[in-house]
Amino acid sequence: MTSSQEAWRPVLKNSGQPVYIRIADAIGDDILAGRLGVGERLPPLRDLAETLQLNYATVSRGYGEAQRRGLIYSRVGQGSFVCRPGRASRRSASADRAVDMTMNLPPEPRDPLLRERMEAGLRALGPDLQPLMRYQEFGGSMEDREAAVAWLERRPLTVSEDRVLVCPGVQSALLAVLGNLARPGDVVLCEALTYPGLRAIAGQLGLRLVGVPLDDDGIDPDALAKLCAEHHPKALYCNPVLLNPAAVTLSDERRHRVVQIARRHNLPIIEDDAYGLLPSHRPPALAALAPELTYYLCGFSKSLGAGLRIAYLALPSARLRSRLAVTLRATTVMASPITAALASCWVQDGTADLALTLTRRESQARQELVAEILTGADYRSHPEAFHVWLRMPPAWSRVAFAARLRAQGINVVVSDAFAVNGKPPEAVRLCLGGPASRQDLGQALHVIADALQQPGAASAGFF
Repeated sequence: MTSSQEAWRPVLKNSGQPVYIRIADAIGDDILAGRLGVGERLPPLRDLAETLQLNYATVSRGYGEAQRRGLIYSRVGQGSFVCRPGRASRRSASADRAVDMTMNLPPEPRDPLLRERMEAGLRALGPDLQPLMRYQEFGGSMEDREAAVAWLERRPLTVSEDRVLVCPGVQSALLAVLGNLARPGDVVLCEALTYPGLRAIAGQLGLRLVGVPLDDDGIDPDALAKLCAEHHPKALYCNPVLLNPAAVTLSDERRHRVVQIARRHNLPIIEDDAYGLLPSHRPPALAALAPELTYYLCGFSKSLGAGLRIAYLALPSARLRSRLAVTLRATTVMASPITAALASCWVQDGTADLALTLTRRESQARQELVAEILTGADYRSHPEAFHVWLRMPPAWSRVAFAARLRAQGINVVVSDAFAVNGKPPEAVRLCLGGPASRQDLGQALHVIADALQQPGAASAGFF
């Protein structure tokens, strides 16, 4: 057994097998030989990669293979350890569980400081929670709206408290806004590839979505102008930073043109800025360019986590606040006062900023894995995003590719979920976040890379 003072270093045999297989073989050999003991912690992935002069992804894949064989197991935030006798079969079954890349969740930072800060926020609510258990003024207390204004300043976006509503999530706010702007049968414009939640709400309200063509710079302003003249839409919904799913950002030049067109047609803009704070360098919000037209939405689902069902809605004017409040009150009564108070605490004490910084940093690390493992693949993303839009090579269809991955325990979303009109493109969306570790992600990306290189299985009727 290696001593606590000496880090384990594998001896990789010249077996002709891929390096990651030889790493797993070395782990197995050293367990049998007693050089690795039960419960012993293996070196961190980056340390071993540096020791062996290998890339991170290869070592990660080696550990993943060892875990698949039931030789080792991982503890979140602690590392990888040699299995106890009798644990192997359970770990192997766990390692073979599906990797869910369907929900576009931020990666979960393992930083102990963030955990401490979040726990401190819970304690800061105080021993007497009774006031927060009562009905509250709809749209948030003054303290909650002050926190909302402070958070929007990070964008940067300057609004006053009387133009802000604190809502129980973006979805409820979006439902209220669309319900006030449009009636059944009315047209609402959006990107040709759009957020599935918008499609669900449009279906509930009986609205007709018409997609605006887009390219790598976002929606086409000329097409937008033409559709405005043709359909007289009630609103334009857009996700102009790191569009879900295509990961495109509306360029500065197009933002100004979109605003000009919206003003010409008196077209309300619903700006869903879910990813607006992720990039370090970002264009101005549409709400900053056309505050009199824009309903601005942002929440914490893409930074702190989807379980914090709090979103901020900035309105074009203060007089609209009461109108929207009536609609939201009818459907949701109010945002949870406890959750709103916790979000306000985290905004004011810097915890939300720390979570955003860590999410951005972890997303960067995961995008590095994508760039390394999916080299040569046709995909679009951003160095600080946590989703990838992967276009299919000619011989693969999106449905066959998703089925191939599903058979290997990886779930992705095909383009049909996002396409508004016309034939969906041959593409799938990959989410890099959620509870999956970098090691799990690396393994999944290797499976995806292997599948992209074997298109013959689809054309040969494998599925």
